[in-house]
Amino acid sequence: MPPRIAPVLAVACAILGGIIAEALSSPLRAEPMSEAKIQETNLHRIIEDARLRQMIGQMVLVGFVGSDPDAEGYRRVVRQAEDGTITGVIYLGRNIGSLKGVRQLNEGLQRVAAAPLLIAVDQEGGRIQRLTSAVGFKETPSEAAVAKTMTPDAANLVYLDLASGLSNLGFNLNLAPVVDVNLNAANPIIGKLGRSFSADPHKVEAYSRAFVQAHRAKGVLTALKHFPGHGSSNKDTHKGMADVTGTWSTEELLPYEALIGSGDVDMIMSAHVINDRLSGSSNVPSSLSRATLTGLLRKALHFSGVIISDDMQMQGITDRLSFEDSVRQAVLAGNDILIFANDKHPDPSIPEKIADLLSEEAREDPEMLERIRESYGNVMGLKRKLAPAVAKETITVRER
Repeated sequence: MPPRIAPVLAVACAILGGIIAEALSSPLRAEPMSEAKIQETNLHRIIEDARLRQMIGQMVLVGFVGSDPDAEGYRRVVRQAEDGTITGVIYLGRNIGSLKGVRQLNEGLQRVAAAPLLIAVDQEGGRIQRLTSAVGFKETPSEAAVAKTMTPDAANLVYLDLASGLSNLGFNLNLAPVVDVNLNAANPIIGKLGRSFSADPHKVEAYSRAFVQAHRAKGVLTALKHFPGHGSSNKDTHKGMADVTGTWSTEELLPYEALIGSGDVDMIMSAHVINDRLSGSSNVPSSLSRATLTGLLRKALHFSGVIISDDMQMQGITDRLSFEDSVRQAVLAGNDILIFANDKHPDPSIPEKIADLLSEEAREDPEMLERIRESYGNVMGLKRKLAPAVAKETITVRER
């Protein structure tokens, strides 16, 4: 030992020995926590809980009942938007009384929202469009008709017109295009409705890119659907289980792979189809499969954007699982946003129920907490594309 260190060490040991002796000779007693410290700790917990619940809110997109500002369903989502307990809303036909009325509703929502809202609609064209000529909106041909009669460049012009119309009304998310490959022309929910561009995956890719790029030019986000492929099914997941294990083909992934590679993806919607070949488990919907969403979509296909579920109130989910189990599994599988369209059985308290459920889960399960944080980051990153001025940290706890 160097000679200069030995004396210092001896003195330190003597001091430490005195401290230990005094501690051993005195009775152990807990230092009482002051009232101020207790209040500070409680406030910290309240703030952290409020922050967590608002992060969860950015994962919930809901439908509502009503088509005018005085409707109770609309007033409820306005309050939820203001409180930050929803990430956005989805319109169904019941919400569309007039174009002027829709614009008014959307402006009212964005005006009070704690963070920019996603205001979504299914406006694919053909049989699936909520905004119709009946209210003065210019309708768009189905995907099948577009691909049959136009080039991708011509389709881009049609979709520019569509996106412009949506943007003018205050919509910033079109839950389209359908990138399902039309492997079964008799498919009751895809092929028979003309919702697929083609049975050729490369053609699907080309027209889907035209759709996405046209919407981006007008400031409208899109969601490719229905991953990992619904085109080969012979049943409708709105009405129950649709198993594609024996009919699905790897070529159904080609449009996703190409569009992810070229950066032409904002969101991808997960499908409620059963595909045991991908899930690695029996009878697990793709939307609830970690192997499908995290393993395949995230890791194998390198998608780092937002994954949004199909409507969680479809019978393909509700016939099989409780509300609580479906929400838990959907989040852990990798979905960033859960859609509850509130179509057949509206429940305006869905956001609060999800916040209660997931905040409790997150306090007990570090994996759930990490998934919530990851989803929040993905969603807010996407929203910054809509509003570049949105700060990286947007959560504030308001004093009531």
